[in-house]
Amino acid sequence: MISMKSPREIEAMRKAGRLTAQARALAGSMVAPGVTTHEIDTAVRRFIESHGGKPSFLGYAGFPGSACISVNEVVIHGIPGPRKLKEGDIVSVDVGAYIDGFHGDCAATYACGEISEEAKKLIQVTQQSFWEGIKMARSGCRVSDIGHAVQEYVEANGFSVVRDFVGHGVGRNLHEAPEVRNFGPAGHGPRHAHRRGAHGVRRRLAGEGTGRQVDHRVPGRLPHRPL
Repeated sequence: MISMKSPREIEAMRKAGRLTAQARALAGSMVAPGVTTHEIDTAVRRFIESHGGKPSFLGYAGFPGSACISVNEVVIHGIPGPRKLKEGDIVSVDVGAYIDGFHGDCAATYACGEISEEAKKLIQVTQQSFWEGIKMARSGCRVSDIGHAVQEYVEANGFSVVRDFVGHGVGRNLHEAPEVRNFGPAGHGPRHAHRRGAHGVRRRLAGEGTGRQVDHRVPGRLPHRPL
């Protein structure tokens, strides 16, 4: 069941979303050749805790890190560790923060130094596919319209969508309804209501033939714009 949020709850979610986005930006600024994923993860944890929050992912289902850091062919949920980033890597950083009773959850993909033109295109197409999906997150559209728009854009640009993982709602729980896919026919699932209160995380995952994947995800509010 989709949990509708009150105006006060929405403001609390904004706070969680801001903290999460700030932690993600910090992680992104650290992506450089020679930096380990553990170093990035440690910085994310310290930042969230220094601002009164808790990392949402730490200990979740046994996950040992505060951020999921996925390099190149790793789609999502990469475990931080001793791996050193190198020139040409593409690095997806997924961060969650819990504060004042609510979770934030967002991700972005960063270039490590100079990357190939194909990798640049993969990142750009995936990022734009997110915005194509956002166009469908409005009153009168259905949840599946989001994934349909994403799939059409990604495939029109010569890439494929990842079908093994989906987006999800967020709020008092890290994972809430509805499930938001990156593919499929339009016109299915719950219809976006013309009111405030429904929140979701749209996960946009695209891949190229080499197996490298990109994750662009930010916390959002259905049917309104991202937080």
